[in-house]
Amino acid sequence: MRLGVLATHPIQNHAPIFRELARHCDLAVHFAHRQTPEGQAQAGFGVPFEWDVDLLSGYESTFLANRSRHPATNRFFGCDTPGIDEVIGRGRFDAFMVTGWGVKTYWQAVMACRRKHVPVLIRGDSQLPARRQAALRLAKEIVYPRLLGLFDGFLYVGRRNHDYLRHYGLAEERLFFSPHCVDNDWFAARADAEHEARRAPAGGVPGIKSVLFAGKLVERKRPLDVIRALALAASQGCRAQAVFVGAGELEDSLRREAASSGVPATFLGFQNQSRMPSIYAAADLLVLPSDHQETWGLVVNEAMACGVPAVVSDAVGCGPDLIEADRTGAVFPLGDIAALAAAVRSTLALESSLVRRHLSNKVAAYSPAAAAHGILQSGSRLCVGHS
Repeated sequence: MRLGVLATHPIQNHAPIFRELARHCDLAVHFAHRQTPEGQAQAGFGVPFEWDVDLLSGYESTFLANRSRHPATNRFFGCDTPGIDEVIGRGRFDAFMVTGWGVKTYWQAVMACRRKHVPVLIRGDSQLPARRQAALRLAKEIVYPRLLGLFDGFLYVGRRNHDYLRHYGLAEERLFFSPHCVDNDWFAARADAEHEARRAPAGGVPGIKSVLFAGKLVERKRPLDVIRALALAASQGCRAQAVFVGAGELEDSLRREAASSGVPATFLGFQNQSRMPSIYAAADLLVLPSDHQETWGLVVNEAMACGVPAVVSDAVGCGPDLIEADRTGAVFPLGDIAALAAAVRSTLALESSLVRRHLSNKVAAYSPAAAAHGILQSGSRLCVGHS
């Protein structure tokens, strides 16, 4: 099968899937934008940087000419690639996949596929929010089914994403499971090496449990909930330290909250990908208290691949897929500090060797091989349908 893919830019969790796809089909990946260190900072990471892991080897890829006046990956008009029409016209693709629909380049590809009669797939991770304004909800109920009708197949990354697609009337036979994932083997190997070398929390206080928050220090991720929950847990006899990895406007507030509440807290700032396995390996627990804008939470996959359980809010998209109570972590109601403190206490009390076994079994189903299998299965079905 000749498969084309369009993505905004090279992303660390996409590269392992593309490499796996290239082993099983004739793959051509096209990127709409070549991200700069300054662009990474503007996209929300808070600091300029380049990823320190290889994102391009193992598969064929090209960068399209981005004609946007203000190139970016986090704005609709930030990726404008009229050249994708010619790419699809001469590509002789059996199927073509876009990795979202939130920027102009994706719709340029979709319309080119429609004109060239190329089956088009979409892989996204949208989930239904807890609350929506009535007018917005009505507008989406009218518009979205028409937009989704432009696609031939849908790759859902987890249960919430599946429910989202079904909500807008898509038939089950048009849906294919292609799970959100990371390179489990890469993370596990480096974490195991770190476990062999040492067991003290990175930059933290020896002798007490370490609770990790990994992500942008911004309001929607609710990092202050971590400090507040650890302060409550400490008053109930479970003392733990917080380790924050990431940058953002809430750092000063977090430092003040930690100092006033007496919670030991270490701030490691932004850390590049190669450093993350050792940071996960030094933690006893990952906490992700984000709101519904956290449509998945790939840091949970990363932590679990390193043998670390997770506590997440019930708004985080990966919860129904990755979290099993008393086995791989816990889920708590968004914003409920008492429930978060209880979830931290109960998860830290679990027997670590059993947890690691459960985590290994869980992430095996959320792997690049599983993601690639779903894409290939959907592409093959569409090829038959269009033959």
